[in-house]
Amino acid sequence: MKIEKLTENKIRVIINPSDLAIQNLNIDLLMTKALEKHNFFINLLEKAKEEVGFNTDGCKLLIEAFYSSDDILVFTITKYCSQDIKNSTDSLRKKLTVKRKTPNFFNEQAIYQFKNFEEFCNFCEYISKMKDFDIKSFSKNISLYLYRNIYYLLIKNINMNYKNTKVFYSIAAEFSIPLSYSNSFENKLLEYGKAIFKRNAITTGIKYFASK
Repeated sequence: MKIEKLTENKIRVIINPSDLAIQNLNIDLLMTKALEKHNFFINLLEKAKEEVGFNTDGCKLLIEAFYSSDDILVFTITKYCSQDIKNSTDSLRKKLTVKRKTPNFFNEQAIYQFKNFEEFCNFCEYISKMKDFDIKSFSKNISLYLYRNIYYLLIKNINMNYKNTKVFYSIAAEFSIPLSYSNSFENKLLEYGKAIFKRNAITTGIKYFASK
């Protein structure tokens, strides 16, 4: 399990299948309304408080849940605090709002959001260490854009028949947030975003920023 503090009021939690196995849980259970009363989630919030100082006492929460084809589960949790809300675990259980999102990973286009350039470089380095992963076999149209201080990896013409395509999805979910692809958002990136790498973004990242 990996917990990242995105802002003072937002965190991202990445949960691997092994994390669920230890807790004897499955995605179907966590993606239901039962989540808001589940001890696993309450314990997750306590862990986030200890590790990254994300204190949700007395706050209302918005939970956005994403999952990939390889059962990687990503929670984005945003808190909305008020001094008038009583601080208690019981009240916390009543204030959770779950918003489930299931991006379609089986498209020939994809967009991934990185919180900073360093995370993109870390992702490239991880990919570089995979001996059996060929970027060109996966896609020959990969670009990186900076838009409103956020980095977006735009991937087009994905080879859905490539044997390691699903592997890529799982790895990308470890370092970024998968977004639902749309032509309108792509056009926004092209028109208003700054092109960091117009082509071969991952290959370029590996060449210049991955450790040798």
